Amino acid sequence: MPRANRHSMPGHVWHITHRCHKQEFLLKFSRDRDRWCYWLFQARKRYGLCVLSYIVTSNHIHLLVMDTGENVISRSMQLIAGRTAQEYNQRKKRKGAYWEDRYFATAMDTGEYLARCLIYIDMNMVRAGVVTHPGKWKHSAYHEIRSPPKRYHIIDRVALASLLGLKDETRLQVHHQEWVDDALRKNNGQRQKIWSEGVAVGSQTFVENVMEQLGIKGKGRSVHHNANLYQVKELACAYTAHFDTKK
Repeated sequence: MPRANRHSMPGHVWHITHRCHKQEFLLKFSRDRDRWCYWLFQARKRYGLCVLSYIVTSNHIHLLVMDTGENVISRSMQLIAGRTAQEYNQRKKRKGAYWEDRYFATAMDTGEYLARCLIYIDMNMVRAGVVTHPGKWKHSAYHEIRSPPKRYHIIDRVALASLLGLKDETRLQVHHQEWVDDALRKNNGQRQKIWSEGVAVGSQTFVENVMEQLGIKGKGRSVHHNANLYQVKELACAYTAHFDTKK
């Protein structure tokens, strides 16, 4: 299987997906999901990782971040993935790979496109049939967006509100609840592959701009249109075995 391609383009928002080796449920215990969240917090604290949203499931994670440059994302993912795997293997006296190759990253447009991706992440465990409401799954950004903690916060709510085109954090809370309620009413249990299978997703202008920034790396790729979204597809996507409901 080809390796997951990653592209460095500072200033963009990235939807990152990373799954456990052979899709094993290595994050099925709450303590391991807690530790992944702990190391996410440490990445924010140590490297200044700008976290916009996340969710930790039993066998993969979704992470929405803003690229602020200087290899912040790659260093952060190395810390989070490495420490989570190390702690699990030591506790279980286990050897071998914990993660399925490298993480995969998709550049996301801002505004309404970012909002749709944000809610798509929130609804992950609802689509899987594990919970009936995103608020019932502990290990996600839903709770922090709704009720920010006074200490040890992970989400940059100011940056998230700005990227969504909202005036302040109060409007973020209001709109986020409206978007979640609307998603719950319309939920059909189907995964939308477009959010995590390509190089970029958003408006036509946005994806064409990404193509231009890719330069020679964009050779052979084309812009696709689907469900009011434009997408630059990967040449050989490493994540063809997607995170569907069964997984």
